[in-house]
Amino acid sequence: MLRAPDGSPAGRAERMTALHADHARAVLRLLHLLTRDQRQTAEDLLQETMLRAWRHLDSVPAEPDAARRWLFTVARRLVIDGVRLRRGRPEVPLVDMTWIPAGDDTTGSALASHAIRHALGRLSPAQRSLLSDVYLVGRSPEEVAGRLGVPIGTVKSRTHHALRALRTGIEAA
Repeated sequence: MLRAPDGSPAGRAERMTALHADHARAVLRLLHLLTRDQRQTAEDLLQETMLRAWRHLDSVPAEPDAARRWLFTVARRLVIDGVRLRRGRPEVPLVDMTWIPAGDDTTGSALASHAIRHALGRLSPAQRSLLSDVYLVGRSPEEVAGRLGVPIGTVKSRTHHALRALRTGIEAA
């Protein structure tokens, strides 16, 4: 994995290919650990890590162990930046309403849609997020518990209470 002496585009591509072949699996394993096995997030962060390596290829050490440490540092910093970004601007998950039948233009359908939207709006952000994760995204309670760092029983209890609050909100509307 030596640097191309002339810095030609072919030499840079060859070096980047070697970097990826030698270190991508290890970086991806690290990212899986840091993201608590969120596969898509880990893969996105790996892609961003390799993109930064390409942009700063002259800064990546030629020695394989040093290059791996450089890539690990970039990947770890990307994870930290993502956590800081979410803390600074908490995301309010948008609820996918496409599952509500849209082809039916009846008044009953419009009222049902309004009642569901109103009831979802009255839930706390944590309840909306939990219901979205379990019912819309399709994550298992075990996955949600691992992601939140709470026991599975807590997730089941919170899901039960969130559903009950949603039902009450729909009935009130």
